[in-house]
Amino acid sequence: MKPILSLVLAAFIATTGFAQDSGTAPASASILTADAINLNDFLWLKRPLVIFADTPADPRYVEQMGYISDRLDVLTALDVVVITDTDPDARSDLRKTLRPRGFGLVLIGKDGVIYLRKPAPWHVREIIRTIDKLPMRQQELRERPGDS
Repeated sequence: MKPILSLVLAAFIATTGFAQDSGTAPASASILTADAINLNDFLWLKRPLVIFADTPADPRYVEQMGYISDRLDVLTALDVVVITDTDPDARSDLRKTLRPRGFGLVLIGKDGVIYLRKPAPWHVREIIRTIDKLPMRQQELRERPGDS
């Protein structure tokens, strides 16, 4: 279990480091930490998927991040940005706004509305199904170029 945890955390840290070093705006990164995130920065641009845990060693958090890292490309294509918060003592603005209890998964639409709250890990397949049902996603599908 420890090698898997180390691998997931190393991949997560490497991805976060790449996103921060690229010099792009927060709206274009795939995985971010909640340190200085303002949800208003993503309004009408991205769908924040916020993952909360009381520690990065939480087995549910490790499981969820494993699911996400396996299919991160699919989530990115759906304009999803993953935001993680594993430090309750930091009292981030996200924690104050969303008020999680232990592990939690929160999906916020491009319009800023909370569409999903789950107290357990979810496969990316289920997250994608939920996103595909959102009004904004339905509109994106209707307006996609090449469809007549």
